[in-house]
Amino acid sequence: MAVTAKEKAGGSKSPFGPEVPNAEDSVSRRVGPLYAPFFGLNEAPFDLTPNPRFLFLTRQQAEALGNLRYALTSSRGFTLIIGDAGTGKTTLVRAALDRIGDTTSRYVVVNNPTLARAEFYDHLAQGFGLSEGARHSKTQFLKELQAQVEDRFAKGGITGLVIDEAQSLPHELLEEVRLLGNIETATAKLLNVVLCGQPELADRLNDPSLRQFKQRLALRCELRPLHLSDTASYISGRLRIAGGSPKDIFTRDAVVAIHEASAGIPRLINVIADNALIGGFAAQVKPVPVEIVDDVCRDFDVMPSLGADSGQPAAGPRLALPGAVPEAPPSQQRQTSAGLARLRSRFRFFS
Repeated sequence: MAVTAKEKAGGSKSPFGPEVPNAEDSVSRRVGPLYAPFFGLNEAPFDLTPNPRFLFLTRQQAEALGNLRYALTSSRGFTLIIGDAGTGKTTLVRAALDRIGDTTSRYVVVNNPTLARAEFYDHLAQGFGLSEGARHSKTQFLKELQAQVEDRFAKGGITGLVIDEAQSLPHELLEEVRLLGNIETATAKLLNVVLCGQPELADRLNDPSLRQFKQRLALRCELRPLHLSDTASYISGRLRIAGGSPKDIFTRDAVVAIHEASAGIPRLINVIADNALIGGFAAQVKPVPVEIVDDVCRDFDVMPSLGADSGQPAAGPRLALPGAVPEAPPSQQRQTSAGLARLRSRFRFFS
């Protein structure tokens, strides 16, 4: 998918990211979920689509977005964005592309990198607008791409390649991507490459056979799960963007329960919160209490993670397995319960 500034629509900005109106957003706001009128919402606040309008920036996410924008607007070569599944990498990429206003720049986004080598070059040739011959000949592809990026660079533009889900890149394509990074002048990289992937991508790059690739990384950042306060801000921010009043939609204990069950993973927060709103609408109850959140978590077989009680992001949610779930030692249970009680007593979600 090629992205140019001419294809981007303008819009007002919010603390949670740029508002970029388009046809799909207009349709989603017009239709809305069934529970929207009951909770005073104009649209679905917890859709799983990576909509930059709902972008929430913690300190580390703001840093990652800054690095990504810098990587896409300057000749930096390779940039690595690492984050567990559901931490918002795709949303961050779209937000960075939306905020770039240089009309002379061009970017190609690969969302599904599980391609054969010929398919990969065919996709890039189409994205960069190269000739039919470049789609079937690697020699022709490299010749035309080199000429295009040099011409664009001379006019002050940037050429970029963004690969999402890069942990799925076959080894041979990783090597092809590395070699594309050789398109450069004596003073500047001409093709910026951004790899977004899950932690196993970082593990792969530690392989000795990929040491040349790892050495070329100019920028690297990591997205981690949200802390409790960030989860609260994330939920309330999305509700406000959707037109709702957070204090009338979720109780404090419900928000804490969502954080515990999701371990601070934004995608899981969305799943649990959206289904909790469905449950609240079905029961005609608002604000949504913790009991409904607990029901949702049982339905999805998601259990709270140890470590979430302290307000620190946990490694990930525990899935409930068939049979008995091992309990923590009594002393640890008492410490966890006491810590959660202290946290809830000082937690001010809607202040």
